[in-house]
Amino acid sequence: MSSPERVALVTGASRGIGADIALRLARDGLAVVVNFASGRDGAERVVEQIEQGGGRAIPVAGDVRDTAAVQAMFGMAEEHFGGLDVIVNNAGIMHLAPIGEMDDSTFDQMVAVNLRGTFNLLREASRRLRRGGRIINTSSSVTRLRQPNYGPYAATKAAVEALTAVLAKELRGREITVNAIAPGPTATELFMKGKSPELVANIAKLAPLERLGEPKDISSVVSWLVGPDGAWVNGQTIFVNGGVI
Repeated sequence: MSSPERVALVTGASRGIGADIALRLARDGLAVVVNFASGRDGAERVVEQIEQGGGRAIPVAGDVRDTAAVQAMFGMAEEHFGGLDVIVNNAGIMHLAPIGEMDDSTFDQMVAVNLRGTFNLLREASRRLRRGGRIINTSSSVTRLRQPNYGPYAATKAAVEALTAVLAKELRGREITVNAIAPGPTATELFMKGKSPELVANIAKLAPLERLGEPKDISSVVSWLVGPDGAWVNGQTIFVNGGVI
């Protein structure tokens, strides 16, 4: 890498999987830019935990849908840490409804965050990420499960997988890898919200391992892709779901 200290930007890192990824990368020795759109308190807690563990981190507000905000995130990373080596596109939203019943506003919101937000980060990373960097996008196992009510959400994530494969080829010659992870059901606060214990138990049994994923199951795969052992994996979508598909 071009710097003794590698630097990661994790979007949507104030809670859930994003927070766990930020904490894991900090334990791996990276300085971390902890991005959030609205959860400042959560992002500051993540930064505090990283600093208590001896790492370096800063919280950075920014809406991934906003091109100028994304450019500012990169600017903050460069100002504080000298540059960026790792991008983790974690920010995303999910709304469920049958295709015939989803309204324009909800559809547009998911496209704006999940697809346009990822695109904004990828475009900026293609211009500013240091040589030898790593880009990790977040898809979802629903791109293969294709359950009813998940259509528009699954479509945004399938588009992320396409961007992943194309950008890996476009960055030829810079030693930058571009991959996506596709989690299955994962035990986060957002996942549990509104679900009965019975429903959660039924979902947990979908995987042959008969449990929900944990945020650490996802962050460990990100850690591997970012680390030296993941250097030969490029342009791939890795499904992290305990065998659901």
